[in-house]
Amino acid sequence: MENRIHHRIQELPQEVADKIAAGEVIDRPLSVVKELVENAIDSGADSIIIEFRNGGKTYIRVTDNGAGIDSCDVELAFKRHATSKIETAKDLESIQSLGFRGEALSSICVVSKTEVITKTSTGVAGFRMLFSGSQILEKSEIGCPQGTTIVVTDLFFNTPARYKFMKPESTETSLIIDFVSKMALAYPSIKIRLINNGNILFSTSGKGDLFDNILMIFNTDVAKKLIHIEDLDNNFSIEAYISVPSFTQASRKNQIIFVNGRTISSKIIDQAIAAAYREKTPENRYPSAFIFFHLPPAQLDVNIHPNKKEVRFEDEKAVSAFIQKALLDGLSSKFAIPEVTGKSIFASSEKIMELPITEQINIKQLFAAKRESESLYKLSQISSDKNNEYIDHKFSYNDRKLEVHGDGKEEFHDHGLLLKEGKNHNNVAAFDVLSLAVTGIIFDTYITAVDDDHFYLIDQHAAHERVFYEMLMSSYCNRPIGIQTIIFPFTVNTSFSVSETSENWLSVLKCLGYDLVIFGPKIYRVDGIPMFMNLDEAKLFLDDFLENISDHTNFEDRNMIEKIISKACKSAIKAHDKLSSQEVKQLLLDLSKTDKPGSCPHGRPVYIKLSKHEIEKLFKRV
Repeated sequence: MENRIHHRIQELPQEVADKIAAGEVIDRPLSVVKELVENAIDSGADSIIIEFRNGGKTYIRVTDNGAGIDSCDVELAFKRHATSKIETAKDLESIQSLGFRGEALSSICVVSKTEVITKTSTGVAGFRMLFSGSQILEKSEIGCPQGTTIVVTDLFFNTPARYKFMKPESTETSLIIDFVSKMALAYPSIKIRLINNGNILFSTSGKGDLFDNILMIFNTDVAKKLIHIEDLDNNFSIEAYISVPSFTQASRKNQIIFVNGRTISSKIIDQAIAAAYREKTPENRYPSAFIFFHLPPAQLDVNIHPNKKEVRFEDEKAVSAFIQKALLDGLSSKFAIPEVTGKSIFASSEKIMELPITEQINIKQLFAAKRESESLYKLSQISSDKNNEYIDHKFSYNDRKLEVHGDGKEEFHDHGLLLKEGKNHNNVAAFDVLSLAVTGIIFDTYITAVDDDHFYLIDQHAAHERVFYEMLMSSYCNRPIGIQTIIFPFTVNTSFSVSETSENWLSVLKCLGYDLVIFGPKIYRVDGIPMFMNLDEAKLFLDDFLENISDHTNFEDRNMIEKIISKACKSAIKAHDKLSSQEVKQLLLDLSKTDKPGSCPHGRPVYIKLSKHEIEKLFKRV
């Protein structure tokens, strides 16, 4: 039996207890910034400056012009559970401030070196205090303007275990930028300036224009696709900017929710957004939504978790119904109707009948023809003989040579491997899409084809997704498939948090065939795109790729890159895109070169089949 050492129960020393309690509130630099910014807002400030260095690990400063703290209360403010926000337990039922527990300042000073400088409107002079791990080192009067400045340095200097588990500087930086960006949206009447390592990232005007703040902080392309919504019903009110149904993204990153001025996570509101967009957006695609929801404080419980990010509504069904109705009203307006362009009016409607696909295709000629017609789907583009081979250890992408023998049999040669009679590397019978005879397209979505015994439906979108995915993965794992320089470069805008990690993802995009250069704060100029994409496809893929980058992205992890590329392959041709006969032939030829032609990267089937016997049974012929 295992021997166990029994110790008598004893009360922890105050220093140890304080560090344990502080760990529940302050677990990373973001926690410090969050608590100090929320205190600044609660103080009535209309100007807040946030400055940090090295991801907040070595230096954080938050300055506001709020009410300030009386000199006689400064020391008390840094004690646990000392607050001006509530007085009795009943006050918890109607919290209107962002902070209320009285733990933030105490927790911050316990695990850092903290300096506070503050002055009220009635104070003759300001007051300064200096802490080191909750120990008061200095206190004195000082000249300063009204408001409060708190400087936090050497975070977790006395708790090495906590310091060791902090994320890299770029990750901590991204988290801080993301939080301050959201707070700038929630409080457009407050002038908020964010400074990182001495560089001003943004400074809002404080003029109360919510849309201007969205334009400044987030992607301008997102802002242009937004519908403005305002609604009021009894106790509930909402102001929101939501994207048109035709503009979706690969993640919920741009679904930002505020309840009574607090940025929160809410499954109830997430579900209301999803319900409003149901049957309006593709599967696994998400709209942008900036939701600002208000309700009486008594109908909301924010005292659920130490970070106050989770809330509980008194009447969840009523909240969900109100938000869903408001969003549906906006989506039913004329602003949500997709804009029709000349390109879509004059889209090709060529009919396809009896198209043999196992014939030699002059890719250069097709590429030139597509440039003239500006088709929705660009053929695989080969600029010179040097770019004719795209090699991966799993699959190759080269211009196959067709040989016709005296007996009339056609064979494609690829790396010296004869692809004949659908045999794979193990000489096991395998399906070969090139053996099919294409008969047409139904619903501008499904390619129809037959062989001797079966009828096939091929999903054009799933097929092109598979082609894109494997070409991109081949390029990433080995060498770029080829870059085509574009005559008129375009720019992409990123969020500040994504821009902070650009040194990581720029190299990945270069491997994929993109040529990007820094063009300004969070702006990049695109000079070149992958050889096998047209301009629209390249733009859409790039947008989706950047949307899927997060602070957890490990660009050295191939599995992570695979997931990002898989999610971003929405630039493939869509259902209802009209394809010409040559485009269909090229698509199926490209599909035949992939490693897993039977499914798209997300697991959906590329083709299904119906046997001749099953068709005859349907007609009761057998």
